[in-house]
Amino acid sequence: MTAPVVIIGAGPAGIAAAGVLVEAGIRPVLIDEAPKAGGQIFRQPQPDLLRPPKQLYGFDAARAIANFNAAASLESEIDYLPNTQVWGAAHGMLHVVNADKAFVQPWSSLIIASGAMDRICPVKGWTAPGVYSLGGAQVALKADASLIGRRVLFAGTGPLLYLVAYQYALAGARVVAVLETGRPRSAWRHLPSLMSGKATFVRGLYYMAALRARGIAIHQGVELVEVMRGADEKVAALSFRHGRRDAILSCNALAIGHGLKAESQIADLIGAEFSFDAGQRQWLPRADLDGRSTIPNVYLAGDGMSVRGSDVAELTGRIAASALLVDAGYAAHPRLSRDRRLVERSARFRRGLDKAFVYPHAQAASLPDEVTVCRCEELTAGAIRQAVLASGETEINRIKAFCRVGMGRCQGRICGPVTAELIAVTGGVPIESVGRIRAQAPLKPVPLSELAKGLS
Repeated sequence: MTAPVVIIGAGPAGIAAAGVLVEAGIRPVLIDEAPKAGGQIFRQPQPDLLRPPKQLYGFDAARAIANFNAAASLESEIDYLPNTQVWGAAHGMLHVVNADKAFVQPWSSLIIASGAMDRICPVKGWTAPGVYSLGGAQVALKADASLIGRRVLFAGTGPLLYLVAYQYALAGARVVAVLETGRPRSAWRHLPSLMSGKATFVRGLYYMAALRARGIAIHQGVELVEVMRGADEKVAALSFRHGRRDAILSCNALAIGHGLKAESQIADLIGAEFSFDAGQRQWLPRADLDGRSTIPNVYLAGDGMSVRGSDVAELTGRIAASALLVDAGYAAHPRLSRDRRLVERSARFRRGLDKAFVYPHAQAASLPDEVTVCRCEELTAGAIRQAVLASGETEINRIKAFCRVGMGRCQGRICGPVTAELIAVTGGVPIESVGRIRAQAPLKPVPLSELAKGLS
């Protein structure tokens, strides 16, 4: 029997890809870690939490509903595997586990739409209880209708910073302030690029204006200094530097994030080639304009290919599925040309965002020696610097072998970008020559008891 087409990820890209394949008469397997379709952007609440879509998704409420309806309409025409984790991959097979069993899922063609995750530049004291990633704060709000705190401070850079702060303000949290480490105002010279994504750009301006209208201060161009703990050891305040002024803001929760990084480990395991994107300052799997990776019959879509947001993710999902059809001898999807044009336009907008919201790489490279970088292995910036100086190595996997950075449960997802910056500056080499931490199976922690189910 011929192996099926498999899609990994049921966010906007994965759902769009599934829709195109179903239209062509193909029944794909759709694998997703979440209990319901939607991805992070359209994460659905628990069944007993009744909150209107407008409150959950704001401007994207209509798109969220359309996404849910599309997923629901496909369920009888796809093999949908929610709550299912891909922990290993090779050409022609995926190692998969869920609550019922561990098994090998064969595939003839594969569309990887695995999304993105938070990228965080550490700050002294960031391991204190009460410090969350922006994505984690958003999950608490969307999925569980929970606030991470009542007096929440938001810090970092990127569009998500303002979106989550706005969502928390709407939900009734006291948003203490928004501390932007970049200087978006200096990016007005890139306005033509930003206006190529006019709707998204205007939406971002609205979030900023809405926060200010509620009396919430937005400080841009700040340097985060230290997360300060209270008597209970939980976060109590954040100190920062704004120009020549030092300041402290009290809070009982802090959400921090510096943009997003592609979740590309599955593509790595399968053997796809990567290249360094200087604008996004991260390694991305290589793909042509239609999402074809460097591995035959493996296609990439969504933020797992290049972080460009949910609108573009949906387009690239359709494009990747159409490329798969063309390669299999089917006719191209009728919207292919239009979708390509829209994606090409989005690339210009992405370049504008990269200029407006710069990852604070200089701050990452100059972290004080005592700051924890790798939380899994409890390694500090100083320990990583010492490994570089003692070994003379500047390739990140060699440094990993010397000091265990990136060997923990997250496999370098959190610490990898910061470690690369530290290695580059300490070793005096360009960031792209440092490389990236190679993915290894299992991609995420899997209990042996779960894997044993596949042997019974």
